[in-house]
Amino acid sequence: MHILDIVENAITSKASQVAIRITEDLEQDQVILEIEDDGEGIPAHVLDKVVDPFFTTRTTRRVGLGLSLLQQAARACEGDLQVRSREGEGTWVKANFRYHHIDRKPLGDMASTMVTLIVGNPSMDFQYVHSTGDKAFCFDTVELKRELEDVPMDHPRVVQFVRDEIKKGLEELGRLF
Repeated sequence: MHILDIVENAITSKASQVAIRITEDLEQDQVILEIEDDGEGIPAHVLDKVVDPFFTTRTTRRVGLGLSLLQQAARACEGDLQVRSREGEGTWVKANFRYHHIDRKPLGDMASTMVTLIVGNPSMDFQYVHSTGDKAFCFDTVELKRELEDVPMDHPRVVQFVRDEIKKGLEELGRLF
């Protein structure tokens, strides 16, 4: 859910590209989640407040829990959260967690997460990279759209293909959470 929430922020900031990177470094006992977008970015005067749960720029509610909950989850697992942003250039969010910490939540169903993002935002481009040790899996909608030409990303066969490719890639990494 953290990933969906952070990417929702990117969508709101008019991003056209979002990269989601997950790195499992078992030697360092770390899981690192990075989400980077090319959206409008966060103004400097707001950047210090983004992890305050009682601050939000949204007008639909008075609290902004996404980044504060991600920070809390990371800190509960001996990790932390970093956010960098520049207006007009986009935002980078990085959360790291101790891999074997008893309180670390499982990553969840990344195939369904990516399908949800892609189908819900067919004009956006998404890159999902998951690495562990010396192996990596990469799924990129730019490449897929090039192959599909005029077939829409929300076509049922495309949706099933995306889900199957991500599941297959994660299985090859030995990762199905």
